[in-house]
Amino acid sequence: MQRTPTPDRPDPLDPTALLDDPYAAYEGLREAGPVHRISGPDGQPAWLVTRYADVRGALADPRLSLDKRNSSTGYRGFSLPPALDANLLNMDPPDHTRVRRLVVKAFTPGRVEKLRAPVAKVAQDLLDAVEPRGTADLIADFAGPLPIIVICDLLGVPEHDRRDFRAWTDALITPDPSRPAAMKEAIGAMLRFFTELIATKRAEPGDDLLSDLIAVRDEGDEGDEADDGSGAGGVAGDRLSEDELTSLAFLILFAGYENTVHLIGNAVLALLDHPDVLAELRAEPERMPAAVEEFARYDGPAPLAIRRFPVEDVEIGGVRIPAGESVLLSLASANRDPERFPDPATLDPHRDIFGHLALGHGIHYCLGAPLARMETQTALDAVIQRFPGLRLAVPRTELQWRRSIRARGLMSLPVAW
Repeated sequence: MQRTPTPDRPDPLDPTALLDDPYAAYEGLREAGPVHRISGPDGQPAWLVTRYADVRGALADPRLSLDKRNSSTGYRGFSLPPALDANLLNMDPPDHTRVRRLVVKAFTPGRVEKLRAPVAKVAQDLLDAVEPRGTADLIADFAGPLPIIVICDLLGVPEHDRRDFRAWTDALITPDPSRPAAMKEAIGAMLRFFTELIATKRAEPGDDLLSDLIAVRDEGDEGDEADDGSGAGGVAGDRLSEDELTSLAFLILFAGYENTVHLIGNAVLALLDHPDVLAELRAEPERMPAAVEEFARYDGPAPLAIRRFPVEDVEIGGVRIPAGESVLLSLASANRDPERFPDPATLDPHRDIFGHLALGHGIHYCLGAPLARMETQTALDAVIQRFPGLRLAVPRTELQWRRSIRARGLMSLPVAW
């Protein structure tokens, strides 16, 4: 039964509640029931799953497809062109298995660990630039640039060719109602950028991930490419289609940037809100890896998993969901479910954090999770060690969050030291 709204506890089914106070809204939804019929971010109806056990089970349920062609409502997401849309976030096995296998080796914990020293240098360089000022916007000056530099180095994007990726991702994640053409413009700019980048790397390969992926694509282009009927230019064996190649480069940059920016920013704010945890991590930096897992659970960057579509009627939490309808799995709500994480609204870096869902679960578990973890650990350690007097430069109430239920992140984070 739905809880009666009060001035301090708004109706959780009110769409604005998920924007104004998402964790209170999710608490109300969990109490009211495991699954709710809501209006999704795009205005289309969807089924929202809120409890940990149901969300975790659904993340690994093969009956829940990521392929938009299984939507019975004509859902098309961002309406990206095939050259950006043929990526892992829209694929089921066997295409998902084939494409993921080609790139996962770049993100193994061992290979990512080799990047720790270069990432630490980037972090220190960014902090060197702002230290004399005594103040900074930690999003624009630090959390934003760091993952862009890391991902661009990984893909082999030359320094002179690095664009304002944040403007593009903002246009997709939080569209500006006053500029309806902005999303289309951003999509066009991204497509041109990646098309030109691949052409450049194809002509002059380097020691980078994108050059390796181009080689995989081109080595397989010897007459054995075959349309598998997927509609995404799928190919047989360990191969990539041209659309898959372009889409994979887009996904690595888009997801690797967006989520890491928010994870770093949210974690810094959590530390400023909890000076006892900040002091502990400054004194015992070896605890940072475990703390980052708790930051991800406590206030992760992705409130929702990628939308899914049942290929047959399914039952989740005792609720029957017809085939083809949209299913939204709330990672944010699941990670605050007291049935799994006692006292979930408390930031506790010592808690048993095993099984949090901030980075997903199952075959679609975040490909770049080892990189995101390492970047966040390195960034947080650099900031808190460099600036022992770190504090907010504005009242806490003046901080602004993105108006999106797709992404949980700060617009800016003014700090001083």
